[in-house]
Amino acid sequence: MLLKLAEDRHLVAVNDIAELTNPLKPSVHGRLQWGEEEQEPESFAKESLCFPSGEALPRCWCDEHYRDAELLRGDAG
Repeated sequence: MLLKLAEDRHLVAVNDIAELTNPLKPSVHGRLQWGEEEQEPESFAKESLCFPSGEALPRCWCDEHYRDAELLRGDAG
């Protein structure tokens, strides 16, 4: 999956979707899409990534407590 670094707009290829969607992992491993040669894998903080459109990552991918308020109210179904 291609994502974008929000600060400098470079694309990052993330291969492990499970790591990306796991809210317990604050970072993901990916490769910058730069030049013709494949770059070495690096770790990227999820908070620094967004979709190529500029849209933020879903909260449920980044915050393990994203439903805490809902559960405390008793709204969980």
